[in-house]
Amino acid sequence: MTQITFIINPISGTHKKDYIPTLIDEILDKTKFKTRIVFTEYAGHGAKIAEECASSGVDICVAVGGDGTVNEIARSLVHTNTALGIIPCGSGNGLARHLCLPMNAKEAIEIINQAKVESFDYGVINGMPFFCTCGMGFDAFISLKFAEAGKRGLVTYVENVLKEGLKYKPETYIVEDETGQHHHKAFLIACANAAQYGNNAYIAPGASMKDGMMDVIIMEPFDAIDAPKIAMDMFAKTLNSNSRIKTFKAKRIHIHRSAPGAIHFDGDPIMTDADVDAEIIPLGLKAVVNPNAIEDAAQPNAVINAFSEFFNNINNVRDNVAHQGHRFLVLNKLMLRKLSKL
Repeated sequence: MTQITFIINPISGTHKKDYIPTLIDEILDKTKFKTRIVFTEYAGHGAKIAEECASSGVDICVAVGGDGTVNEIARSLVHTNTALGIIPCGSGNGLARHLCLPMNAKEAIEIINQAKVESFDYGVINGMPFFCTCGMGFDAFISLKFAEAGKRGLVTYVENVLKEGLKYKPETYIVEDETGQHHHKAFLIACANAAQYGNNAYIAPGASMKDGMMDVIIMEPFDAIDAPKIAMDMFAKTLNSNSRIKTFKAKRIHIHRSAPGAIHFDGDPIMTDADVDAEIIPLGLKAVVNPNAIEDAAQPNAVINAFSEFFNNINNVRDNVAHQGHRFLVLNKLMLRKLSKL
């Protein structure tokens, strides 16, 4: 009989998880699985439970939470025979979305019933494992803001992006890969193992978790007019065609910046020194996958529609460059009001 442990983070995302054990009892195939359910009680508890699962030969360890919970549990499972399962209950659910897992808990448990397991790459940045994305610059800065916010969710994230985006000063980076050293002035540098940050915001639309490479994305400085188009491209899976974006693949990179600062791994921010190393570890994580997955094109949603309207409004004032900054701030406020009602 397959041994399976569900690790539930009760404070991840925006909804309570009290109903999850009942759902597991109703849906999980009891003829296949010997089940254990544990709620985490403190930061790092999930990693400890997952480590115990791996050492005791548990077949599947299921993270019930968001990307932070998934990262915490998955990093205890790398290079073991215990597979990661996911019931996505977070704010972004980037890895679950990349793997085409259902966002509905009932359907996610039904996928676990099939217990199809495959091996995937994972990454390491300055010693910290990541499974979706890592990076520095603006996205790490926003990760800090998001962590400090009083509420979680997509609206909070977009609010922070819009409020802080024009204030952020790009940095100069020296990026070294297999081809040599390159200097870049950049708004952000992201290293992607999976395709998206979460919420269908695709930072690396063509990323694969099985190619032994990471997609490195360099977002060059941009102005108020460029900002909403970049955001739209991210949701529409067309970011790699934007003129402000430079991308390449690498197994490992070394980045030097002028001063210590924040980096993030799967959205969790930490402060590090000026030198940053990132690399991909091939096929080091086993994970439960959706055997019926068909990756559809990103569908329009309330956020992309809001960005579209915002971008159209900015187009209407393009000719009046002298008032661009003032009007951008006015439109920014209008969009924040719209997002607050979603």
